[in-house]
Amino acid sequence: MMQKEKRTTAIVLAAGSGKRMESSIKKQYMLLDGKPVVYYSLKAFQESFIDEIILVVSAGDTEYCRKEIVERYGFDKVRYITEGGRERYHSVAAGLRNARDCDFVFIHDGARPMITQELLSRLLACVTEYGACVAGMPVKDTIKIADENGFIEQTPDRRLVWMIQTPQVFEYTLIQNAYEQLLEREQEFLSKGISVTDDAMVVESLTGHKVKLVEGSYENMKITTPEDMKIAELFCKET
Repeated sequence: MMQKEKRTTAIVLAAGSGKRMESSIKKQYMLLDGKPVVYYSLKAFQESFIDEIILVVSAGDTEYCRKEIVERYGFDKVRYITEGGRERYHSVAAGLRNARDCDFVFIHDGARPMITQELLSRLLACVTEYGACVAGMPVKDTIKIADENGFIEQTPDRRLVWMIQTPQVFEYTLIQNAYEQLLEREQEFLSKGISVTDDAMVVESLTGHKVKLVEGSYENMKITTPEDMKIAELFCKET
């Protein structure tokens, strides 16, 4: 009996405000080598093994994204465009609510335009084996942990410290369960001052499931500042 092929969904997050870009245009819509930043992530998933894409956008941006990005560039794998929430984890939860009939979920920041087919394939192989994995890279610099007064408290072994990127990839039932717990305990987290910054943290802290690190690329950068746009332009010209 043949094994059923696993279904994969990509959730592309494009609901950020981009305050540090110093621009009236949201960073995901700024032009990078003539195309909106978010175009590159959608193109990578469109041309990959991914079965469907869920695009999460800011409130009021749904029709703009549908007409000016999805339809304009022919991204027919984008099956849902949904509005995000106040925090990143609210936007991920909104995407997960539309990702029901899949085995694996790839969660990706739309402000990271330089993902490759090779990385996506390695992440798929890894999540198939371990159930949870994230792209990242070992840090180049020495990292210091500071105390509350700004003095060095400790220096972690640089060999063990990674910069975490996206995509972050999980078995659907695992990430869905983790996010359900997070939303149920949201006030508890807020009262303790716990900041939820990535999906791996949600899975680790609420399910205990270990998350495997997969080497990404130093080019898989997140566009946050005007300087990042200049660097991304150089990378685009090299590809």
